[in-house]
Amino acid sequence: MPAKGAQVDVIVGGGVVGLSVAWRTARAGRAVTVVDPAPGRGASYAAAGMLAPVSEVTYTEAPLLRLGVASLRRWPAFAAELAADAGLPAGTGPAAGKGPASSVESGAGPGFAEVRGLDLRADGTLDVAFGADDLAALDELAAYMEKLGLPVERLTGRECRRLEPMLAPSVRGGLLAPGDAWVDPRRVTAALLAALERLDVPVVRARATGLLYEGGRVAGVRLAPPASEDGPDLRRATGPDTTGPDAAGPDAAAREVLPHEVRGERVVLAAGAWSSELAEVPVRPVKGQIMRLRSPQPLLSRCVRGSVHGSSVYLVPRGDGELVVGATQEEMGFDTRVTAGGLYELLRDARELVPGVTELEVADVVAGLRPGTPDNLPLIGPGRTPGLAYATGHHRGGVLLAPLTTAILLGEESELAALCAPGRFREIS
Repeated sequence: MPAKGAQVDVIVGGGVVGLSVAWRTARAGRAVTVVDPAPGRGASYAAAGMLAPVSEVTYTEAPLLRLGVASLRRWPAFAAELAADAGLPAGTGPAAGKGPASSVESGAGPGFAEVRGLDLRADGTLDVAFGADDLAALDELAAYMEKLGLPVERLTGRECRRLEPMLAPSVRGGLLAPGDAWVDPRRVTAALLAALERLDVPVVRARATGLLYEGGRVAGVRLAPPASEDGPDLRRATGPDTTGPDAAGPDAAAREVLPHEVRGERVVLAAGAWSSELAEVPVRPVKGQIMRLRSPQPLLSRCVRGSVHGSSVYLVPRGDGELVVGATQEEMGFDTRVTAGGLYELLRDARELVPGVTELEVADVVAGLRPGTPDNLPLIGPGRTPGLAYATGHHRGGVLLAPLTTAILLGEESELAALCAPGRFREIS
């Protein structure tokens, strides 16, 4: 635990965003405590990890695009520093497939290097279409992106298959966003937990059930009643899940028993879809189901997205041979069941893009809950109540926006802070 009387930031949430805030805050020399019942096992565990502000752009989300491009620029330094702090191998030179002419405009910046320990790659995103309607929509999107000055290359179906030979013969055209990148969120959370352990940051593996108030300000969080009389555990951050059957091993005697609350000078609410259970905040859960497939030989060299009869699907290759297929988007409350219908739709659409996916081994299926907001912009910064700040509501962009989120909370980025200021919603506490 931090020294008694020290000013402590309590970070509620152990996903990529919350752990990033904790890591950067601790790096800046401030005492930090993380509260999460299972760090790294929420939405970040189900995320594909696309760092793709260009290919994710839509006509109504120009502010989100600005945030995404700005955060992507920060990812190279963020990844290199994280790898160093976590003891991982760092860059291996410029990432394969990066076009030097497009790197700065897209946000990646020169020198965007692969970080193998995080499976960080910057080979771009190929967005393909089949039918006439899908192709027309892609042409309109290309014109919009070009109007915004974003790097994009229009490709014929033959050119798409030249880049990715496993694409279906029926692909009629596509767009290449050469500056897009991706990373493995599971590796990122594991690295963040390792970095926090090295910085001696306590991780309280318990669920926060409410905020503590004192003198008109937030002064900490209440914790859920313990599952046993030993109380919640305080352990160093040794990985995304150390609460299994082996947890009561030789180190059990070294655990520190906590009271049922954690106090701090500031509470940062980074609890994703569960943020609304702790404060008045317009965040709702948006369910997403994904599949992880495994192949002895990679099917793809870059991220591929497609519009199949009006339905969107993406395929993200991993350095270890896995292929992530996602994702559904369902307004189902806090339902995290993996359903046959959801997986069927994913495989059906993925097969239209890359027929060979049906021959791959199923490695994992999972459903996560994205934290959505009414305007699809995150909530980052102080609330109206003293002692309370927000880092939530990132929806599909939590992994991409993690570096920018930390910069805003640490006062390193002021120009874009207004776009995601919590005060834009009246109900924010």
